[in-house]
Amino acid sequence: MEHNARRAAVAALALSLVAALGAAPAQASRERPGPPGRPDHDVRFATFNASLNRNVEGQLAADLSTGDDEQAQNVAETIQRTRPDVVLINEFDYDPANVELFRDNYLEVPQNGADPVDYPYAFVAPSNTGVPSGLDLNNDGTVGGGDDAWGFGLFPGQYGMVVYSRYPIDADAVRTFQTFRWSDMPGNVLPKDFYSPEAQEQLRLSSKSHWDVPVRIGGKTVHVLAAHPTPPTFDGPEDRNGRRNHDEIRFWADYVSSPRQSSYIYDDEGVRGGLKPGERFVIVGDYNADPHDGDSLDGAINQLLDHPRVSTSVTPSSEGGAEQAVLQGGVNLEHQGDPSFDTADFAEPPGNLRVDYVLPSRSLRIEDAQVFWPPESDPLFRRLVGTFPFPTSDHRLVWVDVRLPHRG
Repeated sequence: MEHNARRAAVAALALSLVAALGAAPAQASRERPGPPGRPDHDVRFATFNASLNRNVEGQLAADLSTGDDEQAQNVAETIQRTRPDVVLINEFDYDPANVELFRDNYLEVPQNGADPVDYPYAFVAPSNTGVPSGLDLNNDGTVGGGDDAWGFGLFPGQYGMVVYSRYPIDADAVRTFQTFRWSDMPGNVLPKDFYSPEAQEQLRLSSKSHWDVPVRIGGKTVHVLAAHPTPPTFDGPEDRNGRRNHDEIRFWADYVSSPRQSSYIYDDEGVRGGLKPGERFVIVGDYNADPHDGDSLDGAINQLLDHPRVSTSVTPSSEGGAEQAVLQGGVNLEHQGDPSFDTADFAEPPGNLRVDYVLPSRSLRIEDAQVFWPPESDPLFRRLVGTFPFPTSDHRLVWVDVRLPHRG
C-alpha cells in the first residue's frame, strides 16, 4: 500500500508537470513556427530509443544538469537534425525534472552547428520498470531485484519514456495504462504453467506503460499512442518475455479496433474502452519486434502492420541500414527483411532489425518517412550513429511526415 501511495503521488506530480508545460501562458510564448515550406497541417512524428538510461537512480539527472554530457548532446543533435514536431523518447529514466533538464540544457542549445529545437509541451509519467512486485516473477525462489519488478529495471523508472511536442497536449484527456493486468486481456498468451496463480492474477501487462497522449494540431486532435514492449528475450523455454511482447503490441491493436474489441481495456483511472471510431492516431515506440526476423512471436508486430486502421503506405528507410547489413555480414545476410528498413544495430544474434515504429491511422496521409541512419560517407555517421560502441544509441530515430486533412 505504501508503494501504491507513492506511485499515485508521483503520477500526480507528472500530470502537474504536463499542465505546467502545456497550459501555462509563459510556456506558450516559447513556441516557434515550423520550418519554411511545411504548413501547419503537415506534421512530423518520430520515435527514438535514445538509450538515455543509467544504471544508478539519479545519474541521468546529474548528467543532464551539466549540459556537457556527450551522449545527451548526440541525442539532442539527432533530434535537431531531424526536427520532429512530436517525438517519443524511449529509455529515458523517469524523473519529471529530467524533462526540463534535457530540454533546457540540450535540445534548446545548438549542438555542432545544428539549430536548437523548442518543445513547449511534454508528457511524462511513471514506468513499471524497477517497481517491486513483491512476487517471484522469474521463479528463482527469491523475491527482489530487477527480474521481479513489474517491468525489468534496477530502480523505479529506469528505461522510462517521455513525449515532447511543439503542439499543445490535452493533459486532462491523457490516458495511461500502467496498472492494466495481463490476465484481464481476453485470449492472452500468458504462460500459465510458469507463473504462480498469484502472479498470473497480479502481473501487469505493460513492461513500462502504455500512454494515449492527445495532441491538438490546428484545431484537430491526434492521439499519440506510446509504448515500449519488453524485448522477447532474456527468458527460458516458457518464452514469458516473447509472449508479453506479443500482448503488449496486441493492446494497441485492440485499442484502435471496434468498441466491442476494446471493451475489456481500462486505464489507470478506471475508465473503460479504447479509442473512439474515427479518431486520428499515431502509434510510436520501440516495439522490439521485427516482421520477418528476430525472436518475437510470429506475427507479433503484424498485429499492427496488418491492422485495417493503420497506414503502412510508406515504410521508413535509410541508406545506412542497408550499407551496415552488408558491411557487418553474418546473420544480417540471412535475414528475410529489407535491411534498408532496419532501425536498430544489434549484435548477433539477432543482428540488425526493424523494431522502432511510427504508424499513423489511415486518416492521416503519409507524405514521407525515413530512418536516421546515414551512410559511412556522411560526417554525421561517425558522430551520431557509428558502430559498437555506439556514440549515441544502438537504435535509430524514425520519423514519418503526415498531412492532416483540411476537413473532418
